[in-house]
Amino acid sequence: MSLVVRSLAAIVVAAALQAMIALPGAAGSEGKEANPVTTVDSLDLERYQGLWYEIAKIPNRFQKKCARGTTAEYTLREDGRITVRNSCVQSDGDLRKANGVAKVVDDGGNTKLKVSFVSFLGIRPFWGDYWVIGLDPDYRWAVVGTPNRKYGWILAREPVLNEKTLERAFAILEQNGYEREVFEVSPP
Repeated sequence: MSLVVRSLAAIVVAAALQAMIALPGAAGSEGKEANPVTTVDSLDLERYQGLWYEIAKIPNRFQKKCARGTTAEYTLREDGRITVRNSCVQSDGDLRKANGVAKVVDDGGNTKLKVSFVSFLGIRPFWGDYWVIGLDPDYRWAVVGTPNRKYGWILAREPVLNEKTLERAFAILEQNGYEREVFEVSPP
């Protein structure tokens, strides 16, 4: 291997490592490193399944056509995975749907999941993080995030949350290093 090729490889590896260390949202406004994102202690998947309404989110590329009425429905499968059905109403009034699969990836509390909406001949090459970082004791609302803070959602069993509950959900996000200003409230 030539010196130039090795040097380029070293630069690429160094850039990739730097990108992983300095993830978006990992530092506070003063440049101090934020605490790691932490999940709730445990998640009862039986209680979590069902229909959830999106209350707020960090805007993202895969939801950019969604104008209102965004929901996620989770159904447990016999193989231990979870069927995920997301839908929203687009600005032209059409209903957009996306079907995916989730799997638990942590050792104990079922609080860290991976979700995939891409399948090639039954193979799922891409999985995204889905961490439950806040949860109402009665499973009426939930806060979902990712370890890099690039994605985040507030979900509820009803299309609207009262102001006090919404404030509590945002407080959980802020405790996990998220900035409230990056979220947008989703129209019902």
